[in-house]
Amino acid sequence: MKLHATFLFLHLLAVTIWVGGIFFSHVCLRPAAMEALEPPQRLALWQSIFVRFFRWVTIAILVILLSGFGMFFHSGGSPLPGAWHAMAATGLLMTAIFASVLIGPYRQFRQAMAVGDRAAAAAAQGRIRPRIFINLLLGIATLAIATLGLAF
Repeated sequence: MKLHATFLFLHLLAVTIWVGGIFFSHVCLRPAAMEALEPPQRLALWQSIFVRFFRWVTIAILVILLSGFGMFFHSGGSPLPGAWHAMAATGLLMTAIFASVLIGPYRQFRQAMAVGDRAAAAAAQGRIRPRIFINLLLGIATLAIATLGLAF
């Protein structure tokens, strides 16, 4: 039982870091930056944030996957609840969306910032935002599935 509890703790901690970080950035940080900073300052701020946040998200994803599979295998092969399958599906979809951000617009953002092309960096950032927002919605749905089951 302790092993399952440890897996569950690590799983929830990593989910909190990922989904909570997205919520904070969309609901608090972005609006505040829009009010307080000029566009060049905002781009520099996001450049610094992305490096740190995406590193933590990568770690969180690894912990989520390892702890999720750990709970799966620790269940002893008994039939798993449908909610577990739904959480796995939404989590894998979120992971794919995050990977698409990293290899697509985030790479373009970094390249544009490296050469000082603010317009291209802003355009790339504009392509990151909706994908991250979709992950926020999927993260909230996953939390609903985890706590309410499939009947929410």
